[in-house]
Parts: sequence; C-alpha cells; structure tokens
Amino acid sequence: MKPKHKVHLISLGCAKNLVDSENMLGILRREGASVVPTIEEADVAIVNTCGFIRSAVEEALDTILQVAAEKKKGKLKRLFVQGVWCNGTV
Repeated sequence: MKPKHKVHLISLGCAKNLVDSENMLGILRREGASVVPTIEEADVAIVNTCGFIRSAVEEALDTILQVAAEKKKGKLKRLFVQGVWCNGTV
C-alpha cells in the first residue's frame, strides 16, 4: 500500500520539542504516512519550533523560509509550522 504522504519533520528548540516531534511522527506513521530523512524526498514538511529567545526565533524564521523555498520548487506540496511563540521576550 502506498503511503498517504511522505513527511519530513524538522525539530528545532529544546528537548521538549524533540519529544513533541517524536510523538507527532508516531501519530503520522500510525495514520499511514511515511517519514523520510530529507526534504527532497517529502511531499509534506513540518517545522516544529519554539520562539522563547531571539536566536530561536531567527533560527525558526530562517528554517521556515528555506523550507518555503523548497515548496516553491514544486515537489513539496504542504508546509506546516507548529510550535510555541512567546510574545514579548524577543
């Protein structure tokens, strides 16, 4: 059976974000998605991030823009961004 989607997940931030990313991947696999190691293989990309400090926000924005550029190339069909942003600390 062909997987529903080929998903590449980028996890940025703390260890809690990594745990959240692993949980998301488990759910996606259970729902029939295939997790792929590179964005070039994916048709769906997820950026899981947080923004508690300025450097984290800058890293997240840079990563999101890089993935969006991949999406413009055409193979990547969806880009999802998930995470926590703390307004006022950046």
